[in-house]
Amino acid sequence: MTGTVAGTAVGPMVIAAVEQHHPARRLVQDEMAIQVLPAAVRFLAGLARWRVIRDLLVAASEKKAPGIWGGIACRKRYLDEMFAEDVREGVGAVVVLGAGLDTRAYRLAVPAGVRVFEVDLPGNIEDKRERIRVPDAVTLVPIDFESDDLETVLSGHGYRPDGVTVFVWEGVTQYLTEAGVRKTLDVLAKAGSGSRLLFTYVCKDFLDGTAMYGAEALHRQFVEKDRIWRFGLNPDDVDRFLGEHGWRELEQMGSDELTARYVRPSGRSTPVSDLERTVHAEKL
Repeated sequence: MTGTVAGTAVGPMVIAAVEQHHPARRLVQDEMAIQVLPAAVRFLAGLARWRVIRDLLVAASEKKAPGIWGGIACRKRYLDEMFAEDVREGVGAVVVLGAGLDTRAYRLAVPAGVRVFEVDLPGNIEDKRERIRVPDAVTLVPIDFESDDLETVLSGHGYRPDGVTVFVWEGVTQYLTEAGVRKTLDVLAKAGSGSRLLFTYVCKDFLDGTAMYGAEALHRQFVEKDRIWRFGLNPDDVDRFLGEHGWRELEQMGSDELTARYVRPSGRSTPVSDLERTVHAEKL
């Protein structure tokens, strides 16, 4: 299962890389995305400079899950903006959980003296180390999420939770059990008051099969066959769920909000799925 989950780090970065070929109308800005992709996938993403290739890639994505391309691109854009805003307000550390091949800590301005901890499976850590130069301010933290204790591992790499921390938890919670999500939130809650949390989640009604969002193929693969998507929330329950662990919801973005903020101003008609949502939260 660990290998299957690790492999899911590539897809979102393909979307980010291909989006860079949209002249003046890209949904997310990430000029480093193509650098972290495996060689063969990097070649394919490079071909997307031609519109016909872009259209084929988007069409393949839409066939599997309508709106997933726009949803991932827009969630990345939102997380970028909130991340930049949060670190400008004053922060002692940044922790990226399940960092995958994410480039946020490498391309967005992080104040001098602020340490960044990227936590992920050892395989993803090594892939990133091979493909991108890791600056001194970024500490790569390998972890086995099934057997290692997050608090112990972070502490062992120099993280101290006594100040304000910005946590980024993108595209991860669905792979955990509810107990795993709650345990992680309890660890994060030891950070100082005013710390921020940016995370995504899959809607619970998709996981239990009561609402498919047109993504039956995605459900068959991740929920029924591979059984790696295990945790979800109902949008109305998010603030209560966070409150049980010392956090409060500041903002929640779904299809309507992301479309209004990013898609319409771009002049594109890219659909955005509502099966995954993005949350900005604050430590009480």
